[in-house]
This record gives sequence, structure tokens and C-alpha cells, in this order.
Amino acid sequence: MTSEVQQLIAPREQDFPYEEDVTRNPYSVKSWLRYVDFKSEEPPFVRYILYERALKEIPMSYKIWLQYLRELKVHMRGTILTDRGYDKVNNAFDRCLVFLHKMPRIWMEYIEFLTEQKKVTKSRKVIDRALRSLPFSQHERIWKLAIKFVKSAFVPPLTGIKIFKRFLKFDPSQLEEYVGYLISTEQWNEAAHQFINMVNDEKFVSRKGKTRHQLWVQLCEIVSRHSTDIFNLKVDAIIRSGLGKFSEDVGMLWTTLANYYSQRGQFDKARDVYEEGMQTVITVKDFTQLWDAYAKFEDLLLGQQVEATEKGSADTSAMAELDLRMARYEHLIERQPLLVNSVLLRQNPHSVADWLARAEIYMNLGDKHMVVSTYGTAISSVDPQKAKGRPSSLWIALAQFYYDGNDIDGARKVYERAIKADFKFVDDLATVFTSYVEMELVQENYENARDILNRATSQTQNQKKLHEKSPVHDRLFKSTKLWTLYADFEESLGTFAAARAVYERMIELRVSTPQVILNYASFLEQHKYFEESFRAYEKGISNFPFPHCYDLWITYLGKFVERYGGRKLERARELFEQVIADCPPKDAKVFYYLYAKLEEDYGLARRAMAIYDRACKAIPIDDRLSMYAQYILRATEFFGLTRTREIYAAAVENLPEKQAKEMCIRFASMEKRLGEIDRARAIWTHGAQFANPSLAPGYWAKWREFEMEHGNKETFREMIRVKRSVAAAHNSDSTQMGFVQGQSIEPTPTKGALESDMEALERMSQINSGKSVPANPEAIELEDDLQVENQVENQDDEVEDDGIEFETKSVPSRVFERNVGDKNKTPAKEGALARLKRKQQE
Repeated sequence: MTSEVQQLIAPREQDFPYEEDVTRNPYSVKSWLRYVDFKSEEPPFVRYILYERALKEIPMSYKIWLQYLRELKVHMRGTILTDRGYDKVNNAFDRCLVFLHKMPRIWMEYIEFLTEQKKVTKSRKVIDRALRSLPFSQHERIWKLAIKFVKSAFVPPLTGIKIFKRFLKFDPSQLEEYVGYLISTEQWNEAAHQFINMVNDEKFVSRKGKTRHQLWVQLCEIVSRHSTDIFNLKVDAIIRSGLGKFSEDVGMLWTTLANYYSQRGQFDKARDVYEEGMQTVITVKDFTQLWDAYAKFEDLLLGQQVEATEKGSADTSAMAELDLRMARYEHLIERQPLLVNSVLLRQNPHSVADWLARAEIYMNLGDKHMVVSTYGTAISSVDPQKAKGRPSSLWIALAQFYYDGNDIDGARKVYERAIKADFKFVDDLATVFTSYVEMELVQENYENARDILNRATSQTQNQKKLHEKSPVHDRLFKSTKLWTLYADFEESLGTFAAARAVYERMIELRVSTPQVILNYASFLEQHKYFEESFRAYEKGISNFPFPHCYDLWITYLGKFVERYGGRKLERARELFEQVIADCPPKDAKVFYYLYAKLEEDYGLARRAMAIYDRACKAIPIDDRLSMYAQYILRATEFFGLTRTREIYAAAVENLPEKQAKEMCIRFASMEKRLGEIDRARAIWTHGAQFANPSLAPGYWAKWREFEMEHGNKETFREMIRVKRSVAAAHNSDSTQMGFVQGQSIEPTPTKGALESDMEALERMSQINSGKSVPANPEAIELEDDLQVENQVENQDDEVEDDGIEFETKSVPSRVFERNVGDKNKTPAKEGALARLKRKQQE
């Protein structure tokens, strides 16, 4: 030891108090720590000597050991791993653990320090010593550091596997952590075995939230991609067991199994797996996945063979192998539509459309034997009670196949078998008979066609005993499709009597439709049996209620009136009365029109008016306005305008407010044309109750025009008063409704609207007084504008004129006289008609 070191170690004057303290109290931890703190600026080895002196006195002091060890670790920070100082620190940790082997913090810092040194064996042994020394409750803290050590890159996989297996005994739920470590270190065999343990354990719960299905998928990926690294494992049995458990990924599992064999070079076995998978999957999704993998597999093998042939000599065996692989690849591509169809049929063997598509595939391939075999298999496989589609189309398609091959007898045999087969619906059996008859008609075997129709329409059971669950063969005779075909056949190729008998039989069995009745009546009419055709209409009408007999009535009435006109007027009236009594109000409008037209053309105008009057009361409210308009139009033509007043009055009374308002406008216009100005004004006043000024401004605009043309100051003021009253009434109702609904409604009339009416009133006053009127009506003012406006705004129920004085002047004579130039001539009294004619001449 050099003199300088001795001087540093030797106590100094300032050290005497601390030396005295530790001498007196050698077992005081605080005294030693104070002394060490005092030496904090001294070289490290000086403090280390103090630590050693202290630990010699107090070897069980946790605080002194921990502080000492940490200073040693800090001192080694930044040095190379081969420095001998690491061994001294490790020895210090070992000496400490002799006394403090129950302290987990010391073990943890020792393990971390050894991990930094990358000493695998030393770290593994220390971890083992720590687990042996500490109680079980402290093991979790050690295992966290141990797993961190295992995942280090410098730790060999075998060492990590052994430590992990020991860790799983402590915490079995960390199996996924172990599997993740195995995958990261590419220990595929062990990883596959652990995956199998997880999948087979019913109580296993993934801490990462993975489902059993996801674990199976991950297992399959490992097995298929690293098959050469996996041994002592029955991969085929494992994957096949998953086929029954996870039906949603069957295609992926089959592909995984095939890839497993292909990775191991067993190509024939892989091909067998692909073929087996395509014959068993039941969804198009799985088939598509499997077929794509199979096609890629064959394409890869073909490419490898082509490269091998190009590089090597083109010997016979190599070329034969190339041709074989090419043939396999082409055969796989050609079979795709058929294989897809097989998948669909495995999903639902009762799908008629898929069976027809399969036969079409074989037909395109030119394999007639397989076409017939497919139809036969389909007919035997499809259950009519479960069929999706029409089973009859299978029989018809098979018969058509024989027919297209010019085998008529074979087609007849198929049809004969088909009409004896069982079906769920009568329409299926009727379709078979219809197709059978059409084939005979094409072959011009009319007698055979008639015999088939007779067989189909013959009644075999009492009609009263039939019900919905009766066999379809017993209910076939009531098929409308067959009877319609039978009627068309007899009408085209048979006699009149035969066709008539068929139609009558249809009506008797109640299998006819309104269109059949129309056809029957038209058929009779073509053969000049008019009364019989009318009776056919009546039979159809008795069989069908409204609205099904609507077209029958329209056609029947039109044909009857066209045939007889006014010769059988009473009979026609009875028919119209019958239809009006039977039809609902919504369909009665057109019949009233036809009835009134009949009376107009062949009857009495008075009866026509009565019919219009009945119609206006019977039809729905929405249609009454147009009916009243027609009523008024016809009344005007027959009786003149004056006779329409009663109709107008009835219309206003019976129509809803919106339509009544429109009718009042027409009524007032009519009175205006007649020159009855007072009557027209009364109508305007009456109709005002239906016209809310805020919702129907057009009504008030027309009334205003009327007053501007035919009224005076007083009438105009009366119009304003009525308008204000109506607006107030509607506003009162709206306000009450608004309070009920929790809303406030503003008054409709505004000051601007009143000012406009008052300006018009002033204009009327100026006209009557003979003043000149400015061109711009917006600039017109009353004599006392403010006074009149204030009075109008304060009026509630009636207009008061006491506070207003208007200039009084004589009305110009041109307002009443026909000859404006003759001012001295006394105007003659004219009636309404004379005034109307005069206005028309002017």
C-alpha cells in the first residue's frame, strides 16, 4: 500500500468526531451512514473501506448493504463487461446474500446486474437460489425478472424453454406467453404441441382475448408453413378434428392440410386432400378458397415441370409427366362449374334451379347420357313438399330434351310419368298437362291434345268432399289454366257448340275469371248471339263482386246501349239502377255519367238532371265538385243559366269549404254575366265565410275586382268589414287552437293590408265623385287619410261613418246611360238580360 493511499485511509482531524462516534456506538447504523455521507467527496475506495468496517460490525444491516451494493453498481457503470470489477461486485452480492437471503430486493438487483453482464449460467443459478430462498409469496417479483432475462437475445432457446416450463408450474395461465416466446425463437414443434394443449383444454381462457377458433387458425398456419420442423404430432388427425368443430372455416382447414402434405413433398396426398375437400364443403365461400389453392398448387407443379423439362433433356418420361400435369390442370379448370353446382346441391338438394343448371352444364359438354342421368337423379331427389322452385319444370325439361332429340315417343313417356307423379300444388300438375298439350299441338295431333285436356278436366271426386289437403289429381279439374287452354283450343280448332260447352262448364265450376267472361261474351257476339252474350255478362256479374266485376259492368252497359240504344230503355234503366245499387261509392261516378248520358241521348232531360242530382249526393266528397260542374253544364245547355241557381245553391251547401269557396266564385260569375249584381254581391258575401284571407287571397282579390268594376264606396267598405270579420273569426279559432297546442298564433291581417283596402276605397270614392284618378294606384290618398285609417282599425263588428265626410258629387251619366254624348236624355230602365247584351256589344 502506497503512502498516498495510507494517508487517505488514515483518520484526519475532521474525522475524529465520527471515529469517536462509531467507536462508542459500533452497532449504530446511523453513525456509520453519517460517517459515509461525510466521506462522500472522498475517492470510492475510501468509502468502500468504511462500508467494510461497518459490515464487519453489523453484517445484518440491510440499509448499509443496499447502499454499498448500489454504489458498487454505479461505479461499474460504463465499463466493459470483461472488467474484473464485475467479479468483485458479484462477490459482494454473494457475501450479502449469506446474511440477507430473505430480502427480495437484494436478489432482484443481483439478477438485474447479472442480466446486464449477459452471464447466462450465473443468472440462471441466481434465479434458482432466489426461488429456493424466498417465500412463495415473493416469487412473482423474481419471475418477472426471470422472464425478462429469458427473452433476452443472448439466452439460448433451450435454457429459455426450461425456465418457462418451470414458470408455468408457478402460473399456468401464462401459457400464451410461453407460446409467444416459442414462436419468436422459431421453436415450431414445441409451439404446435402447446397450441394443441390450449385448444384441447376446455377450461383454458386466453388472457389476450383470443377465441378457440383463432387459436385453431394460428395452429393451422404453423403446421402448414413449418411442417418439416414438426414431429411426433398427428397433424392429419388434428386438422380433421377441427373440421367438425369449426364449420365456418372448413375451406381454410382443408387448404392447411393440403399445404402440410405439399410442404413435405407428398404431392399425391395433397391432391387427394384437395379433391376430398371439394367433394365435402357445403358453402361457395369455402369451395372458392379451396379451389383457388388447388389451382395454384397445380399451376406451381406445372411450372416446375416446365422449367425442369427446359433445363434438362427432353426425354420421354419428362414429356409424359408434363403432359400428365397439363391434363390435370385443364381438367380442374373444366370441372369448376360442375363442382360449384355440386356445392349448391349439397346445400339444398331440393333446389330445382340448381338441378336444371347441372343438366345444362352436361348439355354444354355434350354428354347426353349424363343429362338424362341428372334429370333422373333430380326427379328422385327433389321432394315436392320441400322443393325450392317448381318440380314440374324438371319433368318438362326432360321431355323437352327428348323432343329436341326427335324422340317424340320418349317425350310422351316422360309426360305420362309426370302426370302421375306427386306435386304439392295443383298449378304444377296443370303446367305439366299444359306443356303436354302444347307439344301435341305442335305435332298437329289435335285429337291427342283434346283427349289430354279431357283427362285433365274430368272430375274424379265429389266437389263437396274436396278440401285444400286433397290430392292434387283430385283438384286438377278446377284449374283455371287448363280450362282456359281448353276453351282456346275449342274456340280455335273445335266447333261453336264445343267451345260454348267449355265456357259454360267453367262458369258452372266457378273457375272462370272476369277476363274469361269477357272472352266468352265476345265469342258469342262474334257469332251473332247477342242475347246469349248479355246473359254471359250477367252470369259473370253474379259470380264476381266489386271491384272484380267493374270491367264486366262497363263492357256490358256499353255493349247493351250500343246494341239497343233507346229501344229497350226501361231494361237499360234497370241495369243502371242495379249497378248503382251494388257498386261502392268510389266506383259509382262513371256509372252515373253513363246513366245520365243514356237519358240525354235516348230519354228525358228531366231524368238526366235527377240522375246528376243523385250522383252529387252519392259519390265521395272529393269527386262532387267535378260532378256538380258537369251537372251545371248540362243544366245550362238544356234549361239555361237561370235554372242553375238551385244547383249552385245545393253545391255550396253540400261541398266542403274549399270546394264551396270555388263554387261561390263560379256562382257569382254566373250572376254577374246575367247582370244580377246584387245577387252576385250576396253570393260573394256568403262565400266569404269559407275564405280565410290568409289562406285564400285569390277569393278576396276576385271580389275586390268585382267591387272595383260594379260597386261603390259603401259596397267596398262593406267588403272590408266582411273581410275583417272573417279574418277575426279565423284568428280567434286559430288562437284557441294555438293555446290548446301550446303555441301562439299571430293575427293574420296586417296594417299594410288594411291600408291597401282603404286606398282602394278612396279610389272608388274618387270615381263616384268625378275626380280624376292618378295613374299610380299606390299613390291614392283619401281626403282625411289618417282619420279614415284610424277609424277602420278601431271597427269591430260594423263600419261607422259618423266621423267621416266624403265629398258628394253627382255620378257621371256615362255610368248608366248607353249614349254617352246625349247628356239630357233620361236613362231608360233596363233588365239584367238587356244590360248583359249591351255589355257584350260594347
